Amino acid sequence: MPAFPSLAFPSLAAVIDFLAGGLLQFSFWELALYFLAATQLTIFAVTLYLHRSQAHRGVDFHPVIAHVFRLWIWLTTSMITREWTAIHRKHHAKCETAEDPHSPMHKGIGNVLWRGADMYRESRLDRASIEQYGKGCPDDWIERHLYTPYATMGPVVLLLVSFALFGFAGVAIWALQMAWIPFWAAGVINGLGHWWGYRNFETTDTATNLTPWGVWVGGEELHNNHHAFPSSAKFALRRFEFDIGWAAIKLLAAVRLAKVLRVAPSLNLRPNIKMPDAETVRALVAHRFQAMTDYQRKVLKPALREEAAAAGAKLRSMLPRRLRKGIADDGRWLKPDARQQLHDFVAAHPRIRTLVEYRARLAEVLESRGQDTAERLQRLQAWCAEAEASGVRVLQEYSARLKGYALQPA
Repeated sequence: MPAFPSLAFPSLAAVIDFLAGGLLQFSFWELALYFLAATQLTIFAVTLYLHRSQAHRGVDFHPVIAHVFRLWIWLTTSMITREWTAIHRKHHAKCETAEDPHSPMHKGIGNVLWRGADMYRESRLDRASIEQYGKGCPDDWIERHLYTPYATMGPVVLLLVSFALFGFAGVAIWALQMAWIPFWAAGVINGLGHWWGYRNFETTDTATNLTPWGVWVGGEELHNNHHAFPSSAKFALRRFEFDIGWAAIKLLAAVRLAKVLRVAPSLNLRPNIKMPDAETVRALVAHRFQAMTDYQRKVLKPALREEAAAAGAKLRSMLPRRLRKGIADDGRWLKPDARQQLHDFVAAHPRIRTLVEYRARLAEVLESRGQDTAERLQRLQAWCAEAEASGVRVLQEYSARLKGYALQPA
């Protein structure tokens, strides 16, 4: 009988090796290195491209770099640029209100931390908001014909590639990649970033800095700084802070692959200014949160310590820490019973009540919209004159400092 050529089938051992390690057969540490590099690239794509470039226009990237970010976002998150941008812009526009897509104050810290991705998907269904807040995002051929209509195809492609390269280990890595942004960005930053941490600026929301070193989540850890200056491409605003996202932007700018459009302006303090002027107003418009922070630290806190000393008591026993923090914004974020307790304390201390009233009037001058420079200047001058005539030393010293506000020359 004629001999037939044998068919070359892979051995069982070869199949098992492929299923376990794919084509590359990486070791555990090589897989770990790939995972960290891939997830950090995803974080960079979100913070640099979606957040700082698209949502806030703080930086522009070379078209090649921008498209690398878009492709990677499609592969690793299935998020659509226009939708992400719109939802984030709405968060800033409606921050800490019932319309905020992810406010722990209204939706609960547990929900935002663990169900952040679900809230994002729910927000996508609000097409009116997507249309209102999502203007100016990419609308080219590939966006219209691939990234938007086939958004979920990206992770499927990545799953197949991961399995081919790494076997079932690649499937596990893929699953972790799919959870990375929902947990760290949608959960931790949107949740803990409005619930726990330190604050450089007394903003009108609850945003906090989780850590002064923004590395793990691309610099997004400096969330309070971002809410104080949303359009700034740089999130680190104190000497001890570090923003790895800004370091990446500076590196790309050095090789002409990025162009910084906006950073937070620096504040200058001019001595011996007799009355607020137009330069003062310009600086206060940009640094209104710094002005309110200075008021809290240089007026209210010293006055509270003086009240405690006069009463022969310790400050923490006279007014608990959470209420001392709440006095900076009239207890806006306190629970009703704690807010009432704070109001009762203020009413029982006339000097503190006066300072709280001055703070509220200053906030109205700084935050009211629709004022032209001349009107704001007139109201600010009147406020400073009354503060200096009040006879309250800390208020007089603060007014003298406020009048010297100016923007640092670039």
